[in-house]
Amino acid sequence: MFRAVYSELMTTSERVLPMAPLASDRGLRALSRAADHGVLWFGITAGLFAIGGRPRRAAVRGLLSLGGSSALTNAVLKPLLPRRRPPVGWVAQHRQARRVPTSSSFPSGHSASAAAYVTGVALESPATAAVLAPVAAAVAYSRVHIGVHWPSDVVVGAAVGAGMALLTRRWWAVRTEEPATLGPTVAAPEIPNGAGLLILINPGSGTADDDPAAELAEFLPEATTLVEADPDGDLGAQLDDAIARERPRALGVCGGDGTVVTAAAAAIRDDLALAVFPGGTLNHFARDAGVQDIEATREAVAVGHATRLDVAEVSADGQSPRLFVNTSSLGGYPDAVRLRERWEHRMGKWPAAAAAMVRVLARAQPLEVTVDDRRIAVWMLFVGNGRYSPADQVPMSRPELHNGLLDVRLLRADRRWSRTRLLWAAATGTLGGSAGYERSMVTDLEVRVHGEAVSLATDGEVVGRGNRFRFTSRPLALRLYR
Repeated sequence: MFRAVYSELMTTSERVLPMAPLASDRGLRALSRAADHGVLWFGITAGLFAIGGRPRRAAVRGLLSLGGSSALTNAVLKPLLPRRRPPVGWVAQHRQARRVPTSSSFPSGHSASAAAYVTGVALESPATAAVLAPVAAAVAYSRVHIGVHWPSDVVVGAAVGAGMALLTRRWWAVRTEEPATLGPTVAAPEIPNGAGLLILINPGSGTADDDPAAELAEFLPEATTLVEADPDGDLGAQLDDAIARERPRALGVCGGDGTVVTAAAAAIRDDLALAVFPGGTLNHFARDAGVQDIEATREAVAVGHATRLDVAEVSADGQSPRLFVNTSSLGGYPDAVRLRERWEHRMGKWPAAAAAMVRVLARAQPLEVTVDDRRIAVWMLFVGNGRYSPADQVPMSRPELHNGLLDVRLLRADRRWSRTRLLWAAATGTLGGSAGYERSMVTDLEVRVHGEAVSLATDGEVVGRGNRFRFTSRPLALRLYR
């Protein structure tokens, strides 16, 4: 009935309206051709990659969503649900496609790909998706306009694509932009112009285009800055000397996570409030603690507004404890972190983490360890400062940094086909139910490695080797301007 009425309306309109092609007709035909085989979306992806940041991560999810919806539509739904294309005369000749596909009309693959890509992008960057949504809608409509699909093909195709994009959250969590919940508000020195504030600046952090030192000098003209003089020397010793010399009222730091943890250790030892001015490439701690903006941190320093939050420490073979503010790890995890951070600028954090895990697990050797009097074999051991989320996928963010807990995750190597099962679980979003995956929340943890000493990594950097490790939470030990 709908087809008959629609066909009659089209036939009547073509007798009344001019038959000459309009610019919109030519544009829709061109747009529909551009979307063949996803070429249009690959081109848009190249542009988003050039922009970087969240648009780049959004493009990766968009492509993965497109790939999944294309496979489902073309390899499963079309063969199972065959449907004839609209007849050749259904639309005016000047609107007709030059080549009518021979595959099933139902559902529309172009519409599925368009909806999947834009929905995937929207999960990571709603602003970017708002720009692309009209393009996706035009692609979907163009398939009806040029006469190769029925309207219902397009509607169902778009629903399939959007559903596939939403399904990616099952195995690749969407990172929340909300900072972690911190501890109680506490007093800190009020330093409006920076007088009495010593700021440690690492010029090697971040990208070559970033120079936050000039902005800090403008915001805090009376602050004393310590620029890392010897990148190969002991940064902690340089900072200790500067603190003894300047006797600051508070401490600041501008750099990546490695620089932040050095300043945090000094701040805790000398009971100084810490102001974090993110200047690294990734700034995991600054992002989780909600101090990503230099101007916002300056305002907190000016009014003396600070909060307390947790840190953690680890000692190896009875040596002095080493502080960490994000994560510490043993086994293959340090290698996976290095690979992920090398690759995530190109493909996004989760795909880089998944690819790094595949690479490391393929080459890793099991570690025989005793964890709190329980002897097991593991591929990796991850210890997070605070609770990480999600619990059953690759850790993406921290909702809490104030409960005095360590987030411990083990990848077991003493299960049959453990590597294959772990990779399958990570790919399907079922890691939480895998027998090879364990997660617990503790206040402290003792680990003994049997055999040769292994590498210890803290906050993404390998800091030593050992056989006996003790991880401990230090609740609310750091005062942070925020």
